Amino acid sequence: MQWLWKYIDELVGKGLEWYIIAKLLLYVSTWLVPMALPLAVLLASIMTFGSLGEYNELTALKSSGISLQRILLPIIVLSVIMSIGAFYFSNHIIPYTNLKMSSLLWDVRQLRPELNIKEGVFFNGIDNYSIKIGEKNKQNNTLYDIMIYNHLKEHKGNINTTIADSGYMKVTPDSRFLVLQLYSGKSYEEQIEKNVRNADKKHPQRRETFEEQTLMFRLKGFDLTRTDENLFKKHYQMLNLGQLSTAVDSLKITRENRQELFYTNILKSNYFKIIPNRDKRNPDTSNIMLDTIQLYDKSFDIDSVFESLEYEKKKKAIDLALNYARSTNSYIVSSKKDLHNRAKWINRHLIEWHRKFSLSFACLVLFFIGAPLGAIIRKGGLGMPMVVSVLFFLLYYIISITGEKFVREGILPSYQGMWLSSVILLPLGIFLTYKATTDSAVLNIDTYMNFFKRIIKLKNKKSSN
Repeated sequence: MQWLWKYIDELVGKGLEWYIIAKLLLYVSTWLVPMALPLAVLLASIMTFGSLGEYNELTALKSSGISLQRILLPIIVLSVIMSIGAFYFSNHIIPYTNLKMSSLLWDVRQLRPELNIKEGVFFNGIDNYSIKIGEKNKQNNTLYDIMIYNHLKEHKGNINTTIADSGYMKVTPDSRFLVLQLYSGKSYEEQIEKNVRNADKKHPQRRETFEEQTLMFRLKGFDLTRTDENLFKKHYQMLNLGQLSTAVDSLKITRENRQELFYTNILKSNYFKIIPNRDKRNPDTSNIMLDTIQLYDKSFDIDSVFESLEYEKKKKAIDLALNYARSTNSYIVSSKKDLHNRAKWINRHLIEWHRKFSLSFACLVLFFIGAPLGAIIRKGGLGMPMVVSVLFFLLYYIISITGEKFVREGILPSYQGMWLSSVILLPLGIFLTYKATTDSAVLNIDTYMNFFKRIIKLKNKKSSN
């Protein structure tokens, strides 16, 4: 629904077939599977072990000598299989559906809205034409007070205008042409006067009156044409694990080459600026250059050389230095922005690379949180398990989004940001599993109430003494 509301403006009013929208929703739904699967595992494990605890089935199993670890073993194996399946889904199915969705969505975006000319409003959906109608009879599709501006002659303005009292409009069966049948109208066309001054222009025009006239407009962009999917294949969301690794290596090499080029240009052309004397009147000094080695010679004093110059040459040297400094600063700023954008693009690929593993591993992490929680709270059904699972999933989702944003902005390395949620929640899962194994009442409200009651009693005794 979030995706649908985001792109609703680009889907409505274009006459799309129902199966086109169904395809888009199907492709988007597959993208949500890796995110929804950990939540499903969490909810299912809480509900299952909550029901077992609520009806004392866990107690019966434990009294028979079966430990909680042995009870969890078959479902742990099932969770591992689901995690492997989630990885396969993320690595093979999602890149394919992302490619299909992006290609289809691009074609839908290029599709023009249907021909729906409103009363009193200029319709500019047809190339080089503006059409306005005063009134439209929806019963017999008759149009009244029709005005058409012809802009086929570019950069000439509204020099060709057609006005009609009434008419009909229809689209050919192949949707390639729009046929407009006009009745009782006039057409005006201003004639272009060449090589005439504005004061001498006569502004001639050609006027025609007609009882019936048929206009035909070629429609472009009103039919859905499929784009070659190869144009979208290099995007990071359309790549599998091996392709992402190859793309990251290539991007890193390109960025390193760009960085080395920046250092070379700064040192060669900006930091050690060597300017030849191009005074043609003095050929003996035409090839004199300032050797950069002299900059490290203690006997060479740049200040004394500058002070020995005349006033005009000093001013010229300062102006020249300022111009070089400004151009160097502009080059540094643009290069910094370019390198930063390249680093962000590499991070995008690394995020997708780690996401294929982290979302699959999250199924295991949330299972080890949900199963012990279910055994501890001992509540089945959709009430308490739903509330607890949503709270933990929100915690997991917020940490995941925060870590991903840190990686995208370059604050954290990709492996730290994308695995941040699992690193935080895994110790919690181990702790809950330990508490459930030892039959600890970690979520029993009476336990905490009794604890606070004991504290209050101790305070009352101290105050009475």
